[in-house]
Amino acid sequence: MALYNTPADIANTAIRAFLTSLGEYYWGSGFNTGNGKGKRDWEKIRDEIFQNECAYCGDKETKLQMEHLIMFNRNEYGLHHPGNIVPVCSKCNSRTKKVDSGYTTWEEHLSHICERNNQKEKFFDRWTKIRKHINEGEFAYPKLTMEEKDSIRIITNHLYEKIKSEFQNALLLYKELDKTFARKQ
Repeated sequence: MALYNTPADIANTAIRAFLTSLGEYYWGSGFNTGNGKGKRDWEKIRDEIFQNECAYCGDKETKLQMEHLIMFNRNEYGLHHPGNIVPVCSKCNSRTKKVDSGYTTWEEHLSHICERNNQKEKFFDRWTKIRKHINEGEFAYPKLTMEEKDSIRIITNHLYEKIKSEFQNALLLYKELDKTFARKQ
């Protein structure tokens, strides 16, 4: 739970809700990984495709978490879609931030983890398995055109700014109402 909530937090939550709905649109079905078919799809990805091991380091001992390969945010606008998720351990579920304030790609992250763990020889096999998951089979991620990607980027940026603006407007409205009612008392 956040210790301090900001308008950006609210806007980022709206972005994730939009990317979830859009992912479900492309998937053609709900993808609630907490129950039902979405949960069964996640379990199949985790248990059958990745054999209960971290997609990045191969760890089988810790509880696996869901990682969005194309990050699930307004900068990369990765969809919440079965083809965009892989199981990872908690240690690997933390991307490095770049100097330009973006994050490393999943491929850069995988390379870093293989180097960190002295497993450079495992990189190609893990990369191939993840690429196959993204591009092939029943869970393949949609092949978005540049127009679709640009549309998603424009909408997410608009939604982000609109939500932050509405929050500020609500605060200004409250302050105005507070002054008005305070004068009448």
